[in-house]
Amino acid sequence: MATTYDFPSDLLAGQEELQQVRAELSVLLKRLPWSVEPLDGFSDDNGWRKVERPASPGWTADEQTEVEKLRRREHELAVFVSTHRYWDGLTGADRVHARSRLKHVHEDAEEPS
Repeated sequence: MATTYDFPSDLLAGQEELQQVRAELSVLLKRLPWSVEPLDGFSDDNGWRKVERPASPGWTADEQTEVEKLRRREHELAVFVSTHRYWDGLTGADRVHARSRLKHVHEDAEEPS
C-alpha cells in the first residue's frame, strides 16, 4: 500500500493554487503572440528542422502586466510550498516521495474508492 501523508491545510492550499496559477499562465502564454515585442515573421530551413513564425504584433501592456503578475505569484507559491516547515520532519527518500505525492493529492481525492 502506498504511504499516505498528513499534509497541513495551508500546504495543500498553496500547492493547489500553484497548480491553478501555472495552468492559467500556460493558457495565457499559448494565446499570446510568440514574441513580446513586435517582430517580422521568418522562415529558416537551414537547421536540423525547419522553423517558421508568423509576424508578431507583440504583447500589449496589459498582457505583459498579466504575465508578470502570474509569474510573480507562481514564484511566491513555489517558494512557499518548497520551503514549508512540513518538510523539516521528513528526510531523504521520504521527503522526495512526499513532495511527489503532494503534487498529485488532488488526483487521489478525485478517484472513486
